[in-house]
Amino acid sequence: MSDQMNQNQPMAHHPVSYANPYYYYPSAASSFYPAYSYRQFAQPSNGNGGQLPVQQSYIENILRLNRGKLGTFYLTFEGQQPTSFRGYIEEAGRDHILIREEDSERRFLLLMVYLDYVLFDERINYSYPFDSQEQLSTYNPR
Repeated sequence: MSDQMNQNQPMAHHPVSYANPYYYYPSAASSFYPAYSYRQFAQPSNGNGGQLPVQQSYIENILRLNRGKLGTFYLTFEGQQPTSFRGYIEEAGRDHILIREEDSERRFLLLMVYLDYVLFDERINYSYPFDSQEQLSTYNPR
């Protein structure tokens, strides 16, 4: 055999070996990760000041305004057909609803992430009592 290298044969050694050759893993040096300042948001003032009003029209608030009312709650869980629950609203939080079943004392804690819509048998409250002690969630305008 000759001492010359055959170009069709793979090399016996690899100069650099990476765990995954398709990704680049930079070192933790700060030159690769520039420091960005965090975005500052204007805080809402008491006056309008040209900003949007503070938002209170959230599902959780609407459900809180309608505590004690009977409704049918339609939810879709991942990979399943829509499911309905019928009951009285007891509480509502940012990510959940607590209802009491119509004909029993059984309670369901439903997650908002699965909620499609709610049907009520009667007129619902939708106007906010701004000066009342009702606990409503308030979020800054976007």
